[in-house]
Amino acid sequence: MKLKSVDMPPAIQQHAVECAFQLLKNMDCKLNCKLIAWQLKKEFDKIHGPAWHCIVGTSFGSYVTHSVGGFIYFAVGKVSILLFRTAIEVVDKK
Repeated sequence: MKLKSVDMPPAIQQHAVECAFQLLKNMDCKLNCKLIAWQLKKEFDKIHGPAWHCIVGTSFGSYVTHSVGGFIYFAVGKVSILLFRTAIEVVDKK
């Protein structure tokens, strides 16, 4: 695992990396980046609250804005994972 960039508390970083390793380990023979991204996003929405976004692939570019403490970019072998959170604005429904 190679950590490329991070703005996230250590415990949440560890959760992201452990989840990614488990998901990659459970892939049969063919890498399904879209499925891994979806599963990581759902896990983080459930455990750490909504508005997580995830990009997984072997080659991609990105330029994103994230909430403070909600960003990690790392690689597991040739697979890069970008997981980040954005702010949610509550709309008053009056």
